[in-house]
Amino acid sequence: MPVDVAPKAQANDNTLGDPNAPIQIVEYSDFQCPFCERFATTTEPLLEEYFINTGKVLFTYRSAGNWVSGNLGGVRTESQDAAAAAYCAGDQGKFWEMHAALFANNRDVEDQGSFTDRRLAAIAESISLDMTAFNDCYSSGKFADRVQQDFDDATAAGIQGTPYFVMTYKVNGEVKTETIDGAQPIDVFQQKIEAALQIADK
Repeated sequence: MPVDVAPKAQANDNTLGDPNAPIQIVEYSDFQCPFCERFATTTEPLLEEYFINTGKVLFTYRSAGNWVSGNLGGVRTESQDAAAAAYCAGDQGKFWEMHAALFANNRDVEDQGSFTDRRLAAIAESISLDMTAFNDCYSSGKFADRVQQDFDDATAAGIQGTPYFVMTYKVNGEVKTETIDGAQPIDVFQQKIEAALQIADK
């Protein structure tokens, strides 16, 4: 269950990179989604190396797991619970460690026991969280509204599935928005980012 996580550049809760980077990318993802896991393990490390660690991109992970089941705030899903657990880990400065551990421990079957309360606690313990603080955070539902807001914002952004990426940057002070749908290879991100960097306000 433990997962090795390389040090993250300028990690701040669920964001990575320079807050003043010219380009922002928000990923709407789901810890139960195999395509999201593929992105996290293959493309994301290259995105970090080429664009996040170099100050060109500020990257943010947000949860859209309840989109998959069409859930509008009704029945609680394991994806929502996993997202809340990740945000609770973020309270202890370990969002990205939990992010990696959740993907590594997903069984790739929607709502079939990957992220029960008991398994989420075990995953949290595997990354050496303060379990009293984690359990208090998780059981209180502290981040339920934040998880729901992630879903609402993903819907507003026109999400078609997970992972879904919204890239924003400014040109002469005007915000430009582009989207990337699915677990695309680094080449797709590279083309869009480099094109944006040519025209984005610095």
